Amino acid sequence: MSDAAAKTRMQRILDTVERVGNRVPHPVMIFVYLIAIVIVLSAVFGAMGVHVNYQAYNPATGDIEPASTHARSLLTAEGIRFMFTGVVQNFMNFNAVGVIIVAMVGVGVAEEAGLVKALIRKLVVVAPRKALTYILVFVGIVSSIAADAGYLVLIPLAAAAFVSVGRHPLAGLAAAFAAVASAFLVNVLIVPVDGILTEITNDAIRLMNSSRSIDLAANIWFSIVSVIMLTFLITFITERIIEPRLGQYEGDYAVPGETGLSDDEHRGLSFAFWGMIASFAFIALLVLPPGAPLRHPETGAIIGNSPFMTSLIVSIALIFLACGAAYGIGSGSMKGVNDVIAAMQKAIVGLAGLILLLLVISQFIAFFNYTNMATLAAVSLGSVLGRMNLDALWLLIGFVFVVFLLDLIITAAIAKWAIFAPIFVPLLMQLGVEPEAVLAAYRVGDSPMNAITPLNAYFAMIVTFAIKYQKDAGVGTVIALMLPYVIWISLIWTALLAAWQVMGLPWGLH
Repeated sequence: MSDAAAKTRMQRILDTVERVGNRVPHPVMIFVYLIAIVIVLSAVFGAMGVHVNYQAYNPATGDIEPASTHARSLLTAEGIRFMFTGVVQNFMNFNAVGVIIVAMVGVGVAEEAGLVKALIRKLVVVAPRKALTYILVFVGIVSSIAADAGYLVLIPLAAAAFVSVGRHPLAGLAAAFAAVASAFLVNVLIVPVDGILTEITNDAIRLMNSSRSIDLAANIWFSIVSVIMLTFLITFITERIIEPRLGQYEGDYAVPGETGLSDDEHRGLSFAFWGMIASFAFIALLVLPPGAPLRHPETGAIIGNSPFMTSLIVSIALIFLACGAAYGIGSGSMKGVNDVIAAMQKAIVGLAGLILLLLVISQFIAFFNYTNMATLAAVSLGSVLGRMNLDALWLLIGFVFVVFLLDLIITAAIAKWAIFAPIFVPLLMQLGVEPEAVLAAYRVGDSPMNAITPLNAYFAMIVTFAIKYQKDAGVGTVIALMLPYVIWISLIWTALLAAWQVMGLPWGLH
């Protein structure tokens, strides 16, 4: 069958996914229904006494210890008390809410002042047209070093960059979302989450061999190659599958006919540059000197578990605020402090619908975690896979598949690894698989599904971004956009992992 016919069939399938997905109820109601389902299932499993026994990582002691988890019903007196008394605290504990609001205070000023548009137009002028997608995708993949900044900054920037050169903005949004979400656990650098994953892995290794451990850079070679491969793969999917399906953009956002900058905009960018230098200097004073307040108070560390890394989103918001205000003053788009404050207010007002949705999502996640059903599912799937008597390679691939499935309901990478590591690291070590390979397999399995699970804290925000460019966009629109990425990234990345294992290549530094 011809490639054209195959492409047409794929487009029809994705169009059907979009239509069906957009007919589902409002996202707020989806999570209301999910909450009802969780309540009923928790009562059923609780009455049945469903439980699992396993070895788990204890973050309080840093050891692997025997653990037992039982299903907890939300229809008991204790469960009902939890649902009613925990609403406010559940919302306050949902970190995505604070991160989004703090980030948008700075990003909103930069956007309202016109800095973001000017930077995009500058990027379009400077970057070769053919390299634009590659640049945005690569930056998206490595943005995990700045925690959630990729979701909040790069994804809307990529959509605007695409529309500014006459390309469909949803294709730019999809490419950046795939880069940020579906390649989250690999980077060309060591990022903070690597330290936690390594620590959990080493505790799991000691169940088999108390004298062995892996290094922080144990997966660095595999991660670097993965970043390069994924940059090309995501770009290919964007340009050969996503853009042909979307066609020419005919939305409300007009494509600028002129990408050059005016004298006022050039002056604004000059002011923004000095605003960036000033904000960098200010943050450096808080980080670099010995005993600086944003270093770890005991070890003096800057990277890892330090105040600087914990407050990174605040630093990013501060940089955008300083650059946006400076650009506004320099370009004349802002006259003073009142204009800056008005931009902050406008940015937060624009988050109203998203905050309502996050309120409901936070309750669903809290209720779901209370029932222990995620842990029950993870341990049960792990036990089934372990009893299948597969050889090492197929067990490694099976492990990736299990992580794929569980990522739909447990999006937190660290939480999943705390459950999986004590089960699969010793099991695969007995079959001669290096623990570095198990951790690499976890990186592959954890990331791709992040782009289509509604439990991703930022999924609703991506839908909001899509609506900005296409008024009738919805959950189905985003899922249809992201499904090709999820399928192809899962297949190609798993194949890379299998080839790496078969060829015996070094996973990283020892």
